Amino acid sequence: MTAAPTRLVLLGHPVSHSISPKFQNAALAAAGLDMRYEAMDVVPPMLGRMLALVRAEGIAGNVTIPHKQQVAEACDVLTPVAQRAGAVNTFWMDQDRRMGDNTDVGGFARAASQMLGDTPRDLTVGVIGAGGAAAAVLATIESWTNCRALVLNRTVERADKLCTRFRSIAHRIDDARQLAAAQLVVNATSVGLTDDAMPVALDALSPDAALIDLIYRPGETAWVRTGRNRGHRALDGLPMLIEQGALSFERWFGIQPDREAMWRAV
Repeated sequence: MTAAPTRLVLLGHPVSHSISPKFQNAALAAAGLDMRYEAMDVVPPMLGRMLALVRAEGIAGNVTIPHKQQVAEACDVLTPVAQRAGAVNTFWMDQDRRMGDNTDVGGFARAASQMLGDTPRDLTVGVIGAGGAAAAVLATIESWTNCRALVLNRTVERADKLCTRFRSIAHRIDDARQLAAAQLVVNATSVGLTDDAMPVALDALSPDAALIDLIYRPGETAWVRTGRNRGHRALDGLPMLIEQGALSFERWFGIQPDREAMWRAV
């Protein structure tokens, strides 16, 4: 960055459930930065107007559902990681250029390493979803050794498009029962965010499969809780959320945030 941002915002719809302001404001306070991080609910028709304000006022921040791919298209410059994922979750201004990065990729990699170790290899990974979060997961899997992904999504066209972009590792599947071949299954949809719905039935999965749900909610999602009770290793989205936020902070300010302060805040 050539200059500090004037404001920090989270753009999404909905955003009332987000805990990003809690840990980002804790990081700002720990760094002695006189700034607040705000969640802004931006309905899709208003995104263009909001991005114009970002440019005019030198605002930086994060992007969440459903705007990650649209913001990627609106950025002037993308990092190589954001280009590969085709989605942006972190943006900032460099002079008059809107910059975009995808720290979800690094966040997912660090979260997955908690379960799989630092160098995952020879894995089949089931990925549920075909949006920006799923793209970040596939970009991570692509960097692992001899791994492949099975992509399941309600909209076949979106799954096909994503698998074409990651054709070296990704294959579309049509039936959740095909996920039984996966050693790791990742929920990259919003299913389970506001209720106890499950992205796929646990009966469809191998009893030895590890589960990562990219959703975070207090008390964990029903998919994670039930899976753990059935003997699965299971992780919710909080470690990834904190880590992607820490990597975003580094982008905005060029310094490492206090991760302990971020974790204490949540």
